[in-house]
Amino acid sequence: MSTLHKIALTFIKSIGPVHAKNLLAYCGSAEAVFSATKSQLLQIPGIGSKTVEAVLNTTALKRAEEEINFVEKHGIEVLFFSDKNYPNRLKNCYDAPILLYFKGKADLNQPRIISVVGSRNATEYGRSLCKQICEILAPYNVLIVSGLAYGIDVAIHKECISQRITTVGVLGHGLDRLYPQVHKSVSQQMVLNGGLLSEFPILTNPDRQNFPQRNRIIAGISDATLVVEASIKGGALITAEIANSYNKDVFAFPGRTNDLLSEGCNFLIKTNRAGLINNAKDLIYYLNWDEEVKPIKKQPQISMPINLTANEHKVIDVLQYGQLSIDELCITLSIQQSKLAIVMLTLEMQGLIISLPGKVYKLA
Repeated sequence: MSTLHKIALTFIKSIGPVHAKNLLAYCGSAEAVFSATKSQLLQIPGIGSKTVEAVLNTTALKRAEEEINFVEKHGIEVLFFSDKNYPNRLKNCYDAPILLYFKGKADLNQPRIISVVGSRNATEYGRSLCKQICEILAPYNVLIVSGLAYGIDVAIHKECISQRITTVGVLGHGLDRLYPQVHKSVSQQMVLNGGLLSEFPILTNPDRQNFPQRNRIIAGISDATLVVEASIKGGALITAEIANSYNKDVFAFPGRTNDLLSEGCNFLIKTNRAGLINNAKDLIYYLNWDEEVKPIKKQPQISMPINLTANEHKVIDVLQYGQLSIDELCITLSIQQSKLAIVMLTLEMQGLIISLPGKVYKLA
């Protein structure tokens, strides 16, 4: 799929991540979405006439050309949902962005990733916890994700830089600007040490509604979310709620009962929305980490009949890394669902794959 059409897909008005994946599943590729006829698009479930008109309008493609010029000039990586470098943990979330912009050197599929969030009005207690987290986690080859906001976010990023821990900031605006601007020097160090990530294109301002949307990436990209300090209202609790909705682990540091910036953490613990931890060693225990990351063992290559078609080979190859749904296979392999259904049936009849509930497949 061309980068132009991938980016253009995100500029279609009224199309969010869920509908975009639906379009890809039915059309087979981003190019096919834009080359489809009006009658073909209207047959896709959930796609109405207004959306069809937006697809057929050339505005999205023109806007995508501007975006490509910017990312190429500034060395920004475009991560599409089906790309191997797209964060796999995030991909498993139903509302994951169809496309991300990344500037940096971090591996977004690193074996150990945690998100750290908290109040924008961090206290000395909160900052000391950030330092303790990084000191304890430094030997564990971990990537720490936060939002580069005031308070706990920037405190954890700074401590990561100090301890040489890879850290990534998820932004609520395009990569052509930075908010808050006072964190510019930190962000520049992060690009060398980890990176900056956003689903928003250039010319996107840091508007209020963007930050809850940004928080789902922070929650989805990691193995667990750690809440350091938080009031009862604010972005940290929103991120924790999203992480819970994704069935991710959430942990929180307890605080004094009369401390407003511990009220959110205490609430999460009291209502069983977060596990209580006293220090980062507890996090290591709950996540069952050894100090050294053991290499991931690849599954042995299976012996395949020599008469398999090209598409059948593609399915077998991608399923060696784990089970996938029919929609995920359509997007990853860029094969229309009607064609892929025949391929899956053939492989199942040959005993090479197994069909699970919910149209999910794995190798036999």
